[in-house]
Amino acid sequence: MITAEQTYLRSELEQRRKRLHAALHSPAADASLSQLLAAVDTALSQIDQGTFGICEECHESIEAERLLVDPLVRFCLDHLSNAEQRALESDLSLAARIQRALLPKISLAPAGWNVRYHYQPAGMVSGDYCDLLETEAGLLFMLGDVSGKGVAASMLMSHLHATIRSLAEAALPLDRMVEDANRIFCESTLAGQYATLVIGRAACDGSVEFVSAGHLPVLHIHSDGATPKDSTGVPLGMFCSTRFPVHRLTLAQGDTLFLYTDGLTESRNSAGQEYGLQRIRAFAARHTGIEPDGLISKCLEDMLSFGEGSKQTDDLTLLAVRRAN
Repeated sequence: MITAEQTYLRSELEQRRKRLHAALHSPAADASLSQLLAAVDTALSQIDQGTFGICEECHESIEAERLLVDPLVRFCLDHLSNAEQRALESDLSLAARIQRALLPKISLAPAGWNVRYHYQPAGMVSGDYCDLLETEAGLLFMLGDVSGKGVAASMLMSHLHATIRSLAEAALPLDRMVEDANRIFCESTLAGQYATLVIGRAACDGSVEFVSAGHLPVLHIHSDGATPKDSTGVPLGMFCSTRFPVHRLTLAQGDTLFLYTDGLTESRNSAGQEYGLQRIRAFAARHTGIEPDGLISKCLEDMLSFGEGSKQTDDLTLLAVRRAN
C-alpha cells in the first residue's frame, strides 16, 4: 500500500526525472546526470513494487525523516559507509550551528521584563522552537515543538522561525499572526507534520496576550501559587483554516509565565514514570517570586533528581518571562 509520504515522494521524484531529462539534452550535460536519472528510475520502480525505503544492507526500514530529505537514500543510519557517516556528521554539525544562531540573545533585556530560556537538544539538532523579539507593542515571546525528530524536524523548526519573524514585522494582531502562520505552515508541509506553539506579547504595563496552538499549559506563577492556562487552539498545520482565540491577563510585579516543551513533562525516571504536568505545576507553586534564571536552574535540578540519571530522549526547552519589580 502506497502511503501519503510515498505519494508525495513519487511526485518529487517525477519532477526531478523531468528536470534530469531536460538537463541531459544540454550540450554541457555532465555524465553524472545519467547516474542520477538511473537512481530516480530505480526509486520510482521500488515505490511501484512496494520495496521503497528498505535498506539494501539489513532490509529494514530507512528512517522516514531521511527519505523526506533525500528520497534516493539507500541505506539506514546503521549501515552507512565511513565516508557517508563523516558527511552526515558534518551536515549535522553545520545544522546545529545554524540552529544555535537562530536562538535569541541571552543578554536580551526588554523594558519591564526579565526573560531567560534554556535550550537543550536531545541530539545535535532539535525540533524545539524558541524566540524573543522586541517590538513597539512590547516583547514578543515564542516557544514551540515541531513533530518528529532529527534533521527533518530541525528544518521545519527553521521554517517556522522564519515565518513568525516575517509576520512579526507586519505588526499584526496576535490571532491574525497565528492564523497566517498556520496557513503558511499547513500549505508548505506534508500531512502529519505539525507544530505546537505558544506566541505571546507582553507590554510594559504588565498586560499580556498569548495564543497557544495545541501546546502544553502555560503556567502563570504568582504569589498564591501557579495557575495553568490551557491551549486555545489546535497545533499549526493540522487544518489550513482555523481560528486561535487569545488569552489575556495582567501580571503583577514579580509574576512569571513559565513555558516548556514535552522534553520536561515526558522525561522519565528509572521506573518508567513520567515527570508529568502535575509535578511541574507543584514545582512552580513552590518557587513563586524567584528570578527567571533561578527558576530554570531549580527546574533542571528537579528534573535531574527525578530522572535518577536517565538518558535524555527528547528535546528540552524552558522559557521564563517575569514582570520586573
